[in-house]
Amino acid sequence: MIRTENLVKRYGPKEVLSGISFEARPGEVTLMVGPNGAGKSTTIKILAGLIRPNSGSASVGGHDIVKQTIAAQRSLAYLPQRPNFHPRLTCSEVLRFYARLRGVPLSRCGAMLDVTGLTDSARMRTFELSGGMRQRLGIALLLLADAPVLLLDEPGISLDPGWRKRLQETLHFESRRGKTVLVTTHLIAEWNKVADRCLLCRDGTIEQELDPSDLQHNFPEANSHSNQDETRLLRIV
Repeated sequence: MIRTENLVKRYGPKEVLSGISFEARPGEVTLMVGPNGAGKSTTIKILAGLIRPNSGSASVGGHDIVKQTIAAQRSLAYLPQRPNFHPRLTCSEVLRFYARLRGVPLSRCGAMLDVTGLTDSARMRTFELSGGMRQRLGIALLLLADAPVLLLDEPGISLDPGWRKRLQETLHFESRRGKTVLVTTHLIAEWNKVADRCLLCRDGTIEQELDPSDLQHNFPEANSHSNQDETRLLRIV
């Protein structure tokens, strides 16, 4: 379970979050959509314990992210927009490092490489990976700890359409296992009829909840964002 109440975040005089409140429930994939600068990534970073709000509260897995940061972080896994790894470590070494850090059996590392199609690249150093492969390594890390709460910030940006579809299927499977899944995305059209709930974020607040089966109609910006991002993907994948 994720719960936020009246979250406010400022950077100097600029207010990025203006009292955002919502819930994301176990057993569901919840999307957070909205234009650039709406506060989606800031919200995810607060939930991951990476930054602190100026006011309001947020809890992950029943733990206050400010007052019980370590307990909250133990209950979650987080995939940023562009995951970074030590350039000299191999894919396998990165997974083994995080497995030890999270107290996960090393046997899961091979399984996660297989799930993300990186088994043949296990010995590649991360500086050699393409953008899509780096993102898939990030997904492997996201799934490694089998955490009850999954936070994903724009996870499809570096993935080709086939892997974006596989990611959606994986998140659907994980949610049906009882996990809470929260995803921010600009590739809104591709998530039509995939998520269980969709929250529209504007100006640092949740403006309304959209019908996840008709996102293109309810959020007209979906088409323009998706077309722009698809063009960008052709250059970076």
